[in-house]
Amino acid sequence: MRQLVADLDRRAADAPDDVVAVDADGPHRLATVLARADEFAAQLRARTGPRPTLMVQADNSVRTVVAALAVGRLDGTLALISHHTTRQEFVAACEDVDPDAVVVSPAVSAELALPEHRPVDGEALEGWHLAARPARPAERWRGGAVIGLTSGSTGRAKGVVQTEDALRYAGRATIDASGLRPGDTVAALVPLSSAAAVCFGLYLPLLLGGRVLLLDRWDAAGAVDLMAEYDARWTMCVPTMALQMGAAARRGGELHAMTAMTVGGGPMDAGALGRAEQRLGTRFLRVFGMSECLGHTTSLPGDAAEVRLGTDGTPFPGTELRAVDEAGEPLPPGSTGRAQVRGPSLFVGYARAGEVVPPALTDDGFLPTGDLVEIAPDGTASIRGREKEIIIRGGRNIDVSEVEAAVARHPHVDQVCVVPVPDEVLGERVAVLVVTDRDDLELPELQRHLGDLGLTKGKWPEYVFRVGTLPQNRVGKLSRADAARMAHEMREGARA
Repeated sequence: MRQLVADLDRRAADAPDDVVAVDADGPHRLATVLARADEFAAQLRARTGPRPTLMVQADNSVRTVVAALAVGRLDGTLALISHHTTRQEFVAACEDVDPDAVVVSPAVSAELALPEHRPVDGEALEGWHLAARPARPAERWRGGAVIGLTSGSTGRAKGVVQTEDALRYAGRATIDASGLRPGDTVAALVPLSSAAAVCFGLYLPLLLGGRVLLLDRWDAAGAVDLMAEYDARWTMCVPTMALQMGAAARRGGELHAMTAMTVGGGPMDAGALGRAEQRLGTRFLRVFGMSECLGHTTSLPGDAAEVRLGTDGTPFPGTELRAVDEAGEPLPPGSTGRAQVRGPSLFVGYARAGEVVPPALTDDGFLPTGDLVEIAPDGTASIRGREKEIIIRGGRNIDVSEVEAAVARHPHVDQVCVVPVPDEVLGERVAVLVVTDRDDLELPELQRHLGDLGLTKGKWPEYVFRVGTLPQNRVGKLSRADAARMAHEMREGARA
């Protein structure tokens, strides 16, 4: 974050009273935010030395902005966790990142129990708990400025290490594509606990020279009102949020001042998006991206609706996206294949045991994303699903095998198949088909079982259907496609 701090120092020299952030406590002036960042940086340096790795509970408030700028002042690395992080997830994150300092709210500190070798030794950021030790060499992150946890395609969250150059490139590319102008107001609706959220919800608005609206607790109507009140010009959110805001608009047209709203991170229905954007009075831009290669395709405000809402746009300038076959050979335009990407926002690697593990790239430097993509002759990309069995619920990736393994540990479950069922708001919900010797095994009992095992609540099935047998294909293997159809039909039958 060192370059961003330098940008803000120059801005403060001319306009110290500029409002740079608005959160639940109201507006915050640039000079005040920088002073708070300098105070925290001095406190942190006294305990860790220069260039620390700070793990911070990232809420959508000016506190996270202050922490990011303090780390930038020290040329350190910012690692992010959510206030919803479970103890198991926190322990895993500490194992992977091995932070030099941790700062969390008192409530979260009591819930998580900070690592024994870093007991609470002070307060920071207006009453939060700080635990610290002398910093390890910053070179361990190979230039990484931000480490954000991503749900990825496995049960264990992955720490994605991104450089400031990557944040800067992705931010500028999005500014240009969306038609934003210096000084525009941007809203941060997505929790600032991932590399992508920090890039587009914190770094981009400060890079733009405007102010950021920070919504700490998701409330669709509140988000619409906040952006309308402050004439927000842009925001990024997952499809669930966009659809909920469309439904929450009281009068219609509240967001007519917005240049665009970028939507990505889950299955999207063009019809539902079209109705929501008409209700809000703005334009939605579908995108395809991941924390490992930040926001690498986008549609444009001037694109026709069928492009903006029905495809995932084209790559940022300098970013390459291709579809390949199972042997890794590029496919001709119009074919659906395995997505691979390379470009300036490609990540450094994953945090493992306090070091960077470089990504597994192809010989020519492409990252396999795990997605299936169709690329039209004009370069427009359309994501056609995942290679692995993943359910994307409200923008969060849920690993099917992890949930199946947990359900299978129930003493009365003989066979299990976890599948998605479509949902207009969340994109997909989690359903489970079970073969069981009990005719009274219901959802509450199954959810209690998963909670006892420590499975995160966001991964719990929302539907359970007892079946005599699981569907099979011609060679006797489980047919997930038939299982998904069966679950959908059973849900619709229960509704009728």
